[in-house]
Amino acid sequence: MSIRILLADDHKMMRDGLRTLIAKEPDMEVVGEAQDGRRTVELVRELNPDVVIMDIGMPEMNGIEATRQVAGKAARVIALSMHSDRQFIAGMLSAGASGYLLKDSAFEELASAVRAVVGGLTYLSPGISRVVAEDYVSRFGAADTSAFGVLSAREREVLQLLAEGKSTKEAAIALDLSPKTVETHRQNIMSRLNLFTMADLTKYAIREGLTTL
Repeated sequence: MSIRILLADDHKMMRDGLRTLIAKEPDMEVVGEAQDGRRTVELVRELNPDVVIMDIGMPEMNGIEATRQVAGKAARVIALSMHSDRQFIAGMLSAGASGYLLKDSAFEELASAVRAVVGGLTYLSPGISRVVAEDYVSRFGAADTSAFGVLSAREREVLQLLAEGKSTKEAAIALDLSPKTVETHRQNIMSRLNLFTMADLTKYAIREGLTTL
């Protein structure tokens, strides 16, 4: 029985390349593709894949937030990212990802990671393992002051959409909320973070890995 894989990346060329390579593996098949985190969550519920290969910097909903919503429920998540920064790695692993690889990894390593996480293991690229170990030592016993510890899931969703240039009305439509509720969330976020302009909020969202430039 083939391992059912969902590809989540906002670059079609990346998805096409992965689909072609995975098709050559006798025990794997791609069952769906998504170009943003929100669609990824929807497809996990519809298709029930075994593994989601997840990019981090996606529009509408980033890969960390999408992982929080799907990991452990129906699929194992493997982060496949260009980012080796601590906040992205920690964000994905704390969200429930079972693996983390960089996009310059060989496909053979990704295939090994897929088989490992399906078998219940965690797979980290060697360079990522070092970062994780160092991060664990430095963070041990410390409070989580990142966006994922300070803000609620809804506040993070609102912040990402606003940081990506969505208006209050557009964010409200995307999240099925009223504009007033979105504005309340924005004010609460700014108050909690002690930030005063959208430019400051956007910089914060990028720094915390909620969105990318």
